[in-house]
Amino acid sequence: MAEKLVFDDGVKEFEVNGRELLRFNPTDLNVYHRFFEVAEELPALEREYMAATRETPGPVGEDGFAGAGEALRIMRAFDAKIKERLSYVFGAENDFDRIVGGVNLMAVGKNGERIVTNVITALQPILEEGVAQHRKEAADRAVAEAKARRVQRGEHT
Repeated sequence: MAEKLVFDDGVKEFEVNGRELLRFNPTDLNVYHRFFEVAEELPALEREYMAATRETPGPVGEDGFAGAGEALRIMRAFDAKIKERLSYVFGAENDFDRIVGGVNLMAVGKNGERIVTNVITALQPILEEGVAQHRKEAADRAVAEAKARRVQRGEHT
């Protein structure tokens, strides 16, 4: 039987739209860098998506679906790609299809923005606050260490 190792990893849980939990450490600089890496990719992905859906052949038939199969395939592919990128940012244990309730991230919210844009907009201040906390704690540690060194040398503060 394996022994357990438990330590504070800084992970916080965020309930997303009253449904699922998103778990990550908002002070983790790796998460911060990956988040902004993916956020920078999104405009190009959206342009690619718009070009691909504009070029989709075939009119919609009387049933409202004939000819739409390719457009739906493109939408699913982009949705899957973006959810995979978000899992890259926040960890594979965060299943973004489940977290957003199966909604396609290329869909548009009530505010007229794509769902993926709303997700990024909601998460950005959490990550920025986390990085600010990380910097403050690092600065506080440096000040405390400097004071301790001065005390060891017999200097007065």
